Amino acid sequence: MLQSLKTAYKKDPALRKGINFLEVLLYQGVHAIWAHRAAHFLYELRMPFIPRLISQISRILTGIEIHPGARIGKRFFIDHGSGVVIGETSEIGDDVMMYHGVTLGGHGWWADKKGQKRHPTIRNNVVLGVGCKILGPIIVGNNSKIGAGAIVIEDVPPNSTVVAELGKYIVREGKKVEQKKIEKVEVPKEEWFEIKKKILLIEESNGIKDGAKTLQHLNPEKRSF
Repeated sequence: MLQSLKTAYKKDPALRKGINFLEVLLYQGVHAIWAHRAAHFLYELRMPFIPRLISQISRILTGIEIHPGARIGKRFFIDHGSGVVIGETSEIGDDVMMYHGVTLGGHGWWADKKGQKRHPTIRNNVVLGVGCKILGPIIVGNNSKIGAGAIVIEDVPPNSTVVAELGKYIVREGKKVEQKKIEKVEVPKEEWFEIKKKILLIEESNGIKDGAKTLQHLNPEKRSF
């Protein structure tokens, strides 16, 4: 239980030091993980009904649905949490970060057979972005990132980043955009995220508030986000 609190503090920038740290006790992601640990323990003992009852009560209270059969590693953290669904045969490694709206699901009742693995395996140190859907008995490799809204139905190799296509204008300033003129929106490069990470670390340690100036200091060629 203490490990879950430490992980939440480490991974959620909204948590501050001092008395404000107690807010972590209100986090539905933490509550859902605690409930799942108890439900999974009883599930492994092959106790009928009670593990699923705990799971459903947790779902009502937190908005997070984790089947008691799912295997979850250490230092797992769900930020915000609403709308998360983790299926029965899902496996999650250590140090995984998950945001709200994520689904670890199967292909559907018409394709999945009872008794077989139907859900994904998420390896260590993976980040699952807002609303992404990982479907089927696939593997997401170590240190990979799945971006917001991405739909993944094939294995993802270790150290990979998968993103969904960003939104495009079809009407701009009240005028319909012609198909051939619809802009292709590019996803920010990995370099941008690394620079942003450095900015946040410097701001946290030095109390710097002007992120733009910090960005220019780190990389003079980057003048805007």
